[in-house]
Formats: sequence, C-alpha cells, structure tokens
Amino acid sequence: MNGIYYYLIAFVVIWVLVAIFHEKLSKHGVELNFPVIMWKTQRLRGFISRINNISPKFWRWYMNVGVIVAFGAMVFITWSIVSTLPSVFETPSVSIVIPGVDIPGSQIYVPFVYGLIGLATVLVVHEFSHGVQAVGEKIPIKSIGLLLFAIIPGAFVEPDEDKLKQAKRTSRLRVYAAGSIANVTLALIALVLLSLASSGIPHYFEEDGIEIDRIVSDSPSEGILKEGMILEAIDNQKINNASSYGEIVTSYSPGDNVTVKTDQGTYHVTLGKNPNNESRGFFGIQANKHFELTDNSLGPLPWILFELVELFQWVAMLNLGIGLFNLLPIKPLDGGYMLEILLSYRLSEEYYKPFVNALSVVLAMIIVFSIVAGFL
Repeated sequence: MNGIYYYLIAFVVIWVLVAIFHEKLSKHGVELNFPVIMWKTQRLRGFISRINNISPKFWRWYMNVGVIVAFGAMVFITWSIVSTLPSVFETPSVSIVIPGVDIPGSQIYVPFVYGLIGLATVLVVHEFSHGVQAVGEKIPIKSIGLLLFAIIPGAFVEPDEDKLKQAKRTSRLRVYAAGSIANVTLALIALVLLSLASSGIPHYFEEDGIEIDRIVSDSPSEGILKEGMILEAIDNQKINNASSYGEIVTSYSPGDNVTVKTDQGTYHVTLGKNPNNESRGFFGIQANKHFELTDNSLGPLPWILFELVELFQWVAMLNLGIGLFNLLPIKPLDGGYMLEILLSYRLSEEYYKPFVNALSVVLAMIIVFSIVAGFL
C-alpha cells in the first residue's frame, strides 16, 4: 500500500476518535470545529517569557533586521512563483511534501523520520518565535497548542488579538515576521552544520560508485530497479562517479530502451518523458554517491556522519521552504498581514485591504494551479 494511504488512514482514525470522545477531551483543551481540531493549553507561557527576558534588546533588534529581510524575501518568493507560471507544466514551482509519502507528480520525496523531525523544528521554532516576540512587545499570550486542519498538522501561539491590533505597527511587523525569520535562521545554522558534517566524510570514506536512493512512483524504473542498488554501467557506459552518471543519464531520449548494470544484476528499462524536460529520457530514479568505509576498525560511528548530513539537509530545506512560503503576501499567511501593515503607512484601510485580498486570491490561484499541474 502506498504511504499516502497510511497517512490518510491515520488521520481518519484521529478524527473518529476525537469525534467519539470529544466531550471528555474538551475538558483538556481539545476543540472540534470541522475542518479543524485544536488543542489549547496555557502551559509554556512562562517558558516563552523567560526566553524573551534573557535579552529583550537582542530580540527587538534581531527582528528589526528581520522585518527588512522578510520584505526582501517576500519579493523574492513571490517573483519566484509568478515567473515560473509560463513553464508550470514542465517545472511546477510549488509541490506538496508529506514525510514518508511518495506523492504522484512530486519530484521531492521527504524521508519519514527526517521529515517529521524537520517539520517539528519548523513548527516549534516558528510558533515559539511569534510568542517570544509578542511577549517582548507587551502583547499577552492567551494559549499555545497544536492543530489539525483536515489532514494537515500544525502548531500555534495565540496572542491576545485585541492587544495585537492596538499595538504599534512596528511592533506588529516584528511579531508577524518573527516566525519565518526564525525558520530562515535555523535553516542557515543547519546548513553550517551540514557543511561541517560533510567535511568529515572524506576522512573515513571513499567514493565507490552511485547508489539508488529512491524509485519515483509510477516511473519506468518502478518494479524493475530497487533502492540500494549500485549502478555500475548503462548501455556498457561505465559509471565511475557522479559526473559520469549525470552525463550518461541526460544523453537519452523518451522511448529509448536501455540496459542498466547493477551490483545485483542487469536490467532493461524503457525510458519515459522527463517531467522537467520532455525532450529527455526519464529513468525515474534518484541516486547519490555510494561510499565505502576505509577503516572497518572504526565501527559504526563514522556512519553517523551520513545520518547527520541527511538530517541537517532536511531541517534546512523544510525550514527555508516553509519559512519563505509563509512570507508570501497572502492572507492568512504572515506575509499577507505584513503587507497590509506596510501599505497602511500610505493608504487608508478602504484601499489597502481590497488590494491585499485581491492579491491573495490571485497568488493562491497560481499556487493551486502549480500544485495541480504537478499531478498532470
């Protein structure tokens, strides 16, 4: 059974259990308002306050810079999505990713464990940063919790909305920017750690061919090749390293019948059309360098480097991707509210609200169109 079915079944079970035991669960802060399940608690508010109290000036100036970075990122991510619209059927600009689920049409597969850890860092860092900044701006926090929007999990820090609306515009900008800027900051830290972990690999390992990491669902290689196979040659063209592998696989056209030699045998694959370039052949595999341990006396410890590299990679990618996406000028994303506040310096509410609402609809339609295009 495809992983997506397990994912859907798990959330159906959650919805059924909450519906059945809602009366009892409501005494513990669980709210059921279809299509949203929320769990609210007033715990951890003191913890958030203590974080802010470590250095209130640092958080304020950090987010002063963060607001500027956020608006720059808003322009960048908006242009990135809009500019790819003409080629959206060849290269969709937005993809849905679910840890451990191979989604048809998506070129991104997020490993289950690393994906869950990465998403956890996204949610915790994002929401806690909103809370830390709100406390610094003297805006009370009403509750903290988890939510489930249909089958999409999330987390939240709920500030006092009345106090937030009454706060100065600069204060509100800092609060709205805090979550995404914290995600981008964590992504940068993860990239540094990724670089450090990667630099240690050559000391313990040597490159030895190319290994299949993933077989794309419904691709020409599905049911023929398998994850973990070491690619040795394609049509008698020897694969020595990542460079030779890249040159070989990009030289084929759709419909070509190729012979793939691996460490587990020889197989025949008829290539399809590459989703990113229909003139090129598509194997439907994702491969990476294969390494061999140079000193077996070291035991399993050096292999931890590979686990850290993959973990830091997904923490960086998910925090950067989701953090930037949240800065799109779309309500109810943080970017939408930030744009409203910025426009309010020059325009009255009767002008800036309809503009942001219209922009939100247009961008949302582009995103939905891009997601749908990925399945076609």
